[in-house]
Amino acid sequence: MLNVAGELSGDSWGIFTFLCAALCNLPALPALNCTEELGAGQSIQKTYDLTRYLEHQLRTLAGTYLNYLGPPFNEPDFNPPRLARAERVPSATVDLDLWRGLTDNARLAANYRAYSRLLCYLRALDGQAGTAELRHRLGHFCSSLQGLVLSIAGVMSSLGYPLPAGPAGPPAPPGTPVAPNDFLKKMDDFWLLKELQTWLWRSAKDFNRLKKKVPPAVVTLRLEARGF
Repeated sequence: MLNVAGELSGDSWGIFTFLCAALCNLPALPALNCTEELGAGQSIQKTYDLTRYLEHQLRTLAGTYLNYLGPPFNEPDFNPPRLARAERVPSATVDLDLWRGLTDNARLAANYRAYSRLLCYLRALDGQAGTAELRHRLGHFCSSLQGLVLSIAGVMSSLGYPLPAGPAGPPAPPGTPVAPNDFLKKMDDFWLLKELQTWLWRSAKDFNRLKKKVPPAVVTLRLEARGF
């Protein structure tokens, strides 16, 4: 016999009774808690955002610092050759095809080592700045750059890559002579900012490509028992 709407068979009545009982005891049932796992995708996105922020921050800092150095360093068309003594600063001048041909691990390791090294030089620059405003700007930028180094380390960890051994170095490596005159010292500072600008530009492109290769964070449902 067909069940007519409004009438409950024995089986239907049993199901209805069970649902009512379950609703009455709902506070004692496990609660569903939706949590988002922080994966490599999010870590890469945050590192990319920080890199772009540092690019913007460096434009302001470089303008202020080059004005502090004075002519010809603050002139728009000033483009001196890189001196041999400037080679101690990590250079981003690498063939683009060669750089893209490296593995993700190799590029991340190169970024980690370079920014750790550049941070040492910038901190030395901070101690030599002649004005309070410039010291403040340099100190703020150094803090942000330190954050980038830690963020890159986080990306490498989330991807299962080991950190490079001994990435950081002293402001002046052993055997490196101090600039013999004020002009060459300013030239060192000029090249430090120029290389840092190139590193940040290339790193932003690296992290933008990397975040497209790594899937976004996974949203998982986790049971949290209450009342048991």
